[in-house]
Amino acid sequence: MAEGRAAQGYGGESLLFLTDEQLRQGIEAMFFAYRGFTADPDRILADMAYGRAHHRAVHFISRAPGTTVNNLLNILGVTKQSLNRVLRTLIQDGLVESRVGKTDKRERHLHLTEKGAELERTLSDAQRERMRAAYREAGPEAVSGFRQVLEAMMDADLRRKYVRLKEAGQ
Repeated sequence: MAEGRAAQGYGGESLLFLTDEQLRQGIEAMFFAYRGFTADPDRILADMAYGRAHHRAVHFISRAPGTTVNNLLNILGVTKQSLNRVLRTLIQDGLVESRVGKTDKRERHLHLTEKGAELERTLSDAQRERMRAAYREAGPEAVSGFRQVLEAMMDADLRRKYVRLKEAGQ
């Protein structure tokens, strides 16, 4: 933490010297927050017999239209077999379109269809609403601190991917 910056948390504990119990509470809060964060999309996806892997694929195809299958594999960190199973379903159901590369015919570029974009909006709207309410309740300093903590928890390679994706979306 930068010098001169307050290093106090709830109840005045120093954030530089968290006890194992305080860290355990943070870990548990993260588990429960993740359950809340995914609950709304899970309900929407369950009606379609889809899961979180479908959600992640739709999300990242939306963020980078035309992304290749290999790039999506790299972002999601899943096996080719697992991703192919998810993509096959999304393509068959008319949510994703796979186009042959213009320069490299072996590449497959992924795009959401209108139906896929609508699903992505529905899923993201639910998550944005939950995050908006949490951010509003926590306040602007907590929002910045939360992002800093999340980024600090990422392995260096994942942080680079995150930064590239974030910069591409601006």
